[in-house]
Amino acid sequence: MDGVAVLKTNVTSMKIDPGAQQVIDLIKAAGRQPYETIGHMEARRLYLEARRVLQPEPMPIAEMRDLDAPGPAGPITIRLYRARAPKEGEAQPALIYFHGGGWVIGNLDSHDGVCRGLANGADCTVLSVDYRLAPEHKFPAAIDDAIAATEWIAGNARSLGIDANRLAVGGDSAGGNLAAVVALNARDRSTPKLNFQLLIYPACDMSMTSPSISELAEQLPLTRSTMKWFVDLYLRDGADVADWRASPLKAKSLVNLPPAYVLTAGCDPLRDEGEAYAAALKAAGVPVQAKRFDGQIHGFLTMGKFIPDAAKAMMEMSAVLKRALG
Repeated sequence: MDGVAVLKTNVTSMKIDPGAQQVIDLIKAAGRQPYETIGHMEARRLYLEARRVLQPEPMPIAEMRDLDAPGPAGPITIRLYRARAPKEGEAQPALIYFHGGGWVIGNLDSHDGVCRGLANGADCTVLSVDYRLAPEHKFPAAIDDAIAATEWIAGNARSLGIDANRLAVGGDSAGGNLAAVVALNARDRSTPKLNFQLLIYPACDMSMTSPSISELAEQLPLTRSTMKWFVDLYLRDGADVADWRASPLKAKSLVNLPPAYVLTAGCDPLRDEGEAYAAALKAAGVPVQAKRFDGQIHGFLTMGKFIPDAAKAMMEMSAVLKRALG
């Protein structure tokens, strides 16, 4: 894997990608109110509606089905995607995926396109986890579900047709946060064995003090006030900010974690904390490949109908994931 090397762009003069600007113009033209002003239930509806507008038509997949895994508060739905049916006796590599949405919005459907793309591109099984959302279920409910689902998948690898020795975790935004924490937990418990982390513009520090949070405070679609709303709904109180399960950048040690690919977007308020996490992993001796898509906005991976970089990022991540899982 390559070492950490990200561009040091002057944010104040950064040019937004034309496709990203088109998405921003659409948001403004639609008169969409900030999520923090309309309540979480309406925010969930609008988020799904936007995904249908911004994402290309779902690509064909050989198999998709829903499973139920036991969780700490009841069954956890897991959606399985396969690019092709396993051959006789074959155990496929697998990616356990956690969707984004600030721990408050998003679901299996909102990230269906991402999971299809990664399954097809990396020729692997993808298992997307429908963890509990805030504010109905505060921290650490999402973490507890993510860990339980990961352990169940690893423990049932044979019946799922996957290889327990070739497992990766991944996710975008809040899902990237969950993937990082699951990897830390697996290291500390010495189970399950994880081979790779795919962290897509991950939230890594709930203190919201990185420079890009201030520099890009009004940058749609994720403003500082919206991010604060997500954090406030997710965490129980201010003390949770320092908990590594909420802020993996605050973990005491990052040694002995799986190799990672960390994707960031140049015009994303979360950019600096994602790049700080990549740098901290590298400093701890973890093989890391960090990639910044300059000019891009938060969430661009699910905006492929307007942003060509979404397809480019998907191709790159798929290739990296395929190599990592052998």
